[in-house]
Amino acid sequence: MSIRALAQELYRMEREVDDLRREVEHASLGLRNELELKLRKAVAYRNELRGRLKAKKEPPPYRRTFR
Repeated sequence: MSIRALAQELYRMEREVDDLRREVEHASLGLRNELELKLRKAVAYRNELRGRLKAKKEPPPYRRTFR
């Protein structure tokens, strides 16, 4: 996946996490557990995308110095 596609997917997940957090705050007790599970999965996927994007931005270790 390219850096641009990763960034777009990360942005989409950020919005989804924010929306789910708002829904959890206003949800009834019965629905809250289901929404919290979705939120945990979305946060985990968002964090995975952040890590992938950070790894793609860093240069490989063998090219850090020019000497």
